[in-house]
Amino acid sequence: MMSELGKALLGIGLAIALTGALLLIAGRIGLPLGRLPGDFSYRGKHVSFFFPLGTSILISVVLSLLLYLISRIHR
Repeated sequence: MMSELGKALLGIGLAIALTGALLLIAGRIGLPLGRLPGDFSYRGKHVSFFFPLGTSILISVVLSLLLYLISRIHR
C-alpha cells in the first residue's frame, strides 16, 4: 500500500516538474501564454486582478487532445 502511494507521489512530482520546465521553455521562446486574447487584467489604484481565460482554454484543449491520443494508444 505504501509503495503504491510512493509511486503516485513520485509520478505527480515528475508531472509538476515537467510542466514547470515546459512553461519555462515556452517563456524563453516567446509563446504569449498569459497574454492571449481573452485574458483579462485589471489594474486599479490599489488592486490588480488577472484572469487568464484564453490561456486556460488553450491549455485545456491541448491537454484534452493529448490525453485522448494517449488513451487511444493504450487500447
